[in-house]
Amino acid sequence: MDTESAKKHKRKHKGFEMKGGKSKSDTRNAKLSVNKKPAKAGRKSGKAAKDPNKPKRPASAFFVFMEEFREQYKKDHPKNKSVAAVGKAGGEKWKSMSEADKAPFVAKAEKRKVEYEKDMKNYNRRQAEGTKPEEEEESEKSMSEVNDEDDDEEGSAEEDDDE
Repeated sequence: MDTESAKKHKRKHKGFEMKGGKSKSDTRNAKLSVNKKPAKAGRKSGKAAKDPNKPKRPASAFFVFMEEFREQYKKDHPKNKSVAAVGKAGGEKWKSMSEADKAPFVAKAEKRKVEYEKDMKNYNRRQAEGTKPEEEEESEKSMSEVNDEDDDEEGSAEEDDDE
């Protein structure tokens, strides 16, 4: 029985030396397993790919303000390279501004939002029809016109070579 339990113990602790130390192969395997990260199950496969043709969401009034503020801050502080400092200063200034001071930025943001909504309606219409913007542009010209334009460009390059 003692020999059987000793065999089970060896199988259970395969690769360990009897004195309690690790063998070289176990140390190497342990290092490799530490570097491996477990894959997250179904995280990327479940998420739909982002459509590059989809319009970007419009900036809020604060971000419209920050576009102008960054330019001014860079002029006033040319040696400051910290993005965090610019963001912090912009946030503090935005908080201290009155509603009247914020009004032009809110108006610009609203204008961008209206434009975005119009673009999204067009995008959704194209998605429903199953066409892409590139296909629409090509459909306006016949293929012979497109090919003629390519031939014209090649011909002008040949003329330059002769001179």
